[in-house]
Amino acid sequence: MQFATLPVVRHPSQDPRSTPTVFVVDDDVSVRESLDLLLRSAGWRAEIFASASAFLSRPRAAGPNCLVLDVSLPDVDGLELQRRVAGDRTGLPIIFITGHGDVPMSVQAMKAGAREFLTKPFRDEVLLMAVADALEQSRADLRRAAEVREIRARYESLSPRERQVMALVVSGLLNKHVGARLLISEITVKAHRGNVMRKMMAASLADLVRMATTVSDRNG
Repeated sequence: MQFATLPVVRHPSQDPRSTPTVFVVDDDVSVRESLDLLLRSAGWRAEIFASASAFLSRPRAAGPNCLVLDVSLPDVDGLELQRRVAGDRTGLPIIFITGHGDVPMSVQAMKAGAREFLTKPFRDEVLLMAVADALEQSRADLRRAAEVREIRARYESLSPRERQVMALVVSGLLNKHVGARLLISEITVKAHRGNVMRKMMAASLADLVRMATTVSDRNG
């Protein structure tokens, strides 16, 4: 591989945990060393592994990260590792690299959620662009996960009665119908509804419905 001649953007940070990490799993030492140097030259942290088991023993990273994965590995093949990662490391974008890929293999990988499937030899710029895309997906996933945790925390702050009112309100019932269902006055329903909107930090009913859907999905 030849190093990219395109300008690369560095990502300096006081906190190393906020610097994106690119994991590389490949049993070819020359490939590992080349990718390690290339990725670091682009300003990312790189961690390289010679086998799937070595990677799986590494705790999950907290910040933005992605995986550059060879299809053929000595212990567990890349497609099997992809299946395992999907089970316990959700939100980890995968870029496959291989020296002998075929169409069925690439289709299988992409259907299982891979971001890219590159055949060796590939240009450094192509890999860097794929990694940048995967890390952007990782950032978006992390933001979404943080949002879900925050919404869940707000929901947990509601009283049992406020949760009942919220469920009925987002189902489309008017205050008087909510009151009739719960055997409370319409004025009481309005008070509970106000508390729900405040605690959930909902700007509108549509916003509250979106949050209720998030909570429901999380519970499911």
